[in-house]
Amino acid sequence: MRALTDHKTLGIAYGLTAGAFMLVGFLLMLLFRWQLAWPGQPIPVATAIFGETNAPGGILLPEFYYQLVAMHGSVMIFLAVVPFATGALGSYLVPLQIGARGLAFPRLSRLAYLLFLFAGVIMAASFALPGGAANSGWTSYPPLAILASSGQTVWLVGILLLGVSSMLYAVGLVATVVAHRAPGLTLMRLPFFVWSQVVTALLLLLAFPALQAAAVFQLLDRVAGTSVFLPSGLAVSNVPLPVSGGGNPLLWQHLFWFLAHPEVYVLILPAMGIVAEVLTAHARRNLWRYGLMVGAVAALGAWSMVVWAHHMLLTGMGTTLSSFFQITTMAVSVPSVIVTTSLVVTLWGGQIRFTTAMCFALAFLPMFGIGGVTGLPLGLGPTNLILHDTYYVIGHFHYLVAPGTMFALFAAIYHWFPKLTGRRMNEALGLVHFVGSFVTMNAVFLPMFFMGLMGVNRRLYDGGLQYQLAEPTLAWNAHMTWNAVALGVFQLVFLWNVVRSARHGVPAENPWQATTLEWTTSSPPSRDNFDTLPEVTAGPYRYEDGPA
Repeated sequence: MRALTDHKTLGIAYGLTAGAFMLVGFLLMLLFRWQLAWPGQPIPVATAIFGETNAPGGILLPEFYYQLVAMHGSVMIFLAVVPFATGALGSYLVPLQIGARGLAFPRLSRLAYLLFLFAGVIMAASFALPGGAANSGWTSYPPLAILASSGQTVWLVGILLLGVSSMLYAVGLVATVVAHRAPGLTLMRLPFFVWSQVVTALLLLLAFPALQAAAVFQLLDRVAGTSVFLPSGLAVSNVPLPVSGGGNPLLWQHLFWFLAHPEVYVLILPAMGIVAEVLTAHARRNLWRYGLMVGAVAALGAWSMVVWAHHMLLTGMGTTLSSFFQITTMAVSVPSVIVTTSLVVTLWGGQIRFTTAMCFALAFLPMFGIGGVTGLPLGLGPTNLILHDTYYVIGHFHYLVAPGTMFALFAAIYHWFPKLTGRRMNEALGLVHFVGSFVTMNAVFLPMFFMGLMGVNRRLYDGGLQYQLAEPTLAWNAHMTWNAVALGVFQLVFLWNVVRSARHGVPAENPWQATTLEWTTSSPPSRDNFDTLPEVTAGPYRYEDGPA
């Protein structure tokens, strides 16, 4: 426990825990993808594992299917990708990149991790409760969520704990950057990765309180009989509910998306920071228009907080409000384009080395581009009317998170693995992992755009078997499921590479000849990071062929 006050141990603990939850989320996906690919077909040993209540005869019941879907989204976003991108990479790398001995509030940061761990454990354990885990989607929309099984209560408690954890982590990280920078390290000399982590931390601080307040109110609606989100006259199976009513379900949506849309940028901003560090080091080029990129990432964070209601364009809001959110949604793409353009131009004239880290970073650019461009129709009322709640939305979001953010996280692991262990990962295995992941991820998510354009709804337990419009797409679900299985196989190659390289990898101190501060100390770093605190006299990127 005491070791968790060392930011490096803390970062590794975050990474291992988030990785474990990522595996859980992936396995949940494989289970419900079986049901979509072969509706009504028994899964071998499903009954032995999940019981007759959830999978009689090995066939997933609809109620259990929706538990799997809801918990997959919740686990992957709140317990896997975000904690890895922030808690793991931020805790480990930011103090090293600013020349600090550690985090400003190590015990506070340790508490943040322990709350995250406890929240994840109780949310995962909720499958064992009567009625199972949460089954109202990762969005927990009322009134359905208020009437759901006891697992939804545990979900709300978990979200409350995760909110506290995220804010404690954010306070510690921002304080570290403000107060613990090395002498001479001005704000405009910070590595771009640090800027991305600071903006992300500020988003967590500003946006999470809205969801926490909403979670408290929904918890009270469930256990104390209040009606904050329950309207009057609500009946289930023609039986009126004994509640006072007078609440507004749309209020939950506003509070939820006020956090959940900035949460998308909590996923994306660290990825942009990672890609910037990898591209500059592996192309031997300084970051093109560093100051413009810093301004763009700050604008992206701020602007992300005024676009949340484009998720609610079909809720009947007035034309003035609807127009406002459509305009802000289109405008938020401008700083995104500035960042991606700067990353692409950085490559111009570079001495590009196609290492595994570089391949993942380069792949991030078109994958993020596809995710961003396909989001534009969802931000406009007329096209949102057609595409809302279809598979198109799933394809759009997953291109941002899966081949988008996940590729950046893989780039980070391959790039900074020598810093953690003093050894390089095997490049041959790494390239097998990259090619396999690139092909299979696109094969899983690309067909979803076409399914959505054909009108297939995203929440059909049987993949649309009962709808004529979905009939041509049923075979696609089997194709996507087989590719999801293949994707899992390629992740086994990655895990073997990590384990093998940690013990037998080629020793390396700074194999990329990177110029940021974390590479000026030993690999792995000592307890105090630096024997003598560095004094900074120039910017973070000092590559011979780059511009000044």
